[in-house]
Amino acid sequence: MPLTLWLSLAAICAMGAMSPGPSLALVLRHTLGGGRFVGVTAAIFHALGVGFYALLTVWGLGALIAGFPLLFQLITWCGAAYLAWLGIKALRAGQAGALQPVVMTTNRGQAAKEGVLVALGNPKLILFFVALLSQFVTPGMSAVAKAIIVLTAMIIDGGWYVLVAVLLSHSRILPWLQQRAHWINRITGVLLIALALRVVAGPLV
Repeated sequence: MPLTLWLSLAAICAMGAMSPGPSLALVLRHTLGGGRFVGVTAAIFHALGVGFYALLTVWGLGALIAGFPLLFQLITWCGAAYLAWLGIKALRAGQAGALQPVVMTTNRGQAAKEGVLVALGNPKLILFFVALLSQFVTPGMSAVAKAIIVLTAMIIDGGWYVLVAVLLSHSRILPWLQQRAHWINRITGVLLIALALRVVAGPLV
């Protein structure tokens, strides 16, 4: 893969990773609830979910969606339901935190599970890869070039959210965030539910 083409790929992956959304909210929540290593765990497993979609893209995800539109619709609805469920959990935690300032605790197992499922349950990721990453895949592309695409998407996504978790868990930042955990939980819940409703309402553009 030419360097200029790879730089374009890396820039697109970086823009996708850095855009605010449920993934950022997930890493923030687990960093608040479990500390640095739990937040980093969520980031790494989210990257594995991203890598899975990247792998499907290089294997022809666009053709699969075109051939089985009902399957894609089912995936999006299941993803919307899961995002809504996470949003409701976050809102409930926010309401409790308003009465007593206790952060919703999490552990590495929960962070790993939700990291993967938020990535897999976010239909925006599917459309991101089909619309953008698939442009880098050609019929005669070698297995090495396809592996570079998958690894680039995973490393950039994981690297960004690991950096977020490390910065947020800084000794000066984390206590400030924990004091406002109920507001962060509420914002997270609203974001997740809004995305779920947007998915159910119709195609994302």
